[in-house]
Amino acid sequence: QVQLVESGGGLVQAGGSLRLSCAASGRTFRPYVMGWFRQAPGKEREVVSAITWGTGNTYYADSMKGRFTISRDNAKNMVYLEMISLKPEDTAVYYCAASNVWIPSHPKDYDYWGQGTQVTVSS
Repeated sequence: QVQLVESGGGLVQAGGSLRLSCAASGRTFRPYVMGWFRQAPGKEREVVSAITWGTGNTYYADSMKGRFTISRDNAKNMVYLEMISLKPEDTAVYYCAASNVWIPSHPKDYDYWGQGTQVTVSS
């Protein structure tokens, strides 16, 4: 019954910024963890960032180099990903996902997925 919808993707020049949003359905929506993933053509899906719903503790993949910031608005069932200093290698479809696992360590630990939003970074 949970539905996730991403938005905010688009075409941006290298060095630019984007803010992605993920809207979740349901008044009772309460995951343990919300995550952002991305998948580039010909590459495996990889985790970008994650945030615990209750405490707001965050995780970032090393390759993000501190350029990305995840946040959430529990009252609005929203999660965001602020991306700055974007690089062409950031080009991918970005997905948000919700996990009911206390400490997810794999994409299989996420139960719900959005359809993704395309981010294209040109040089």
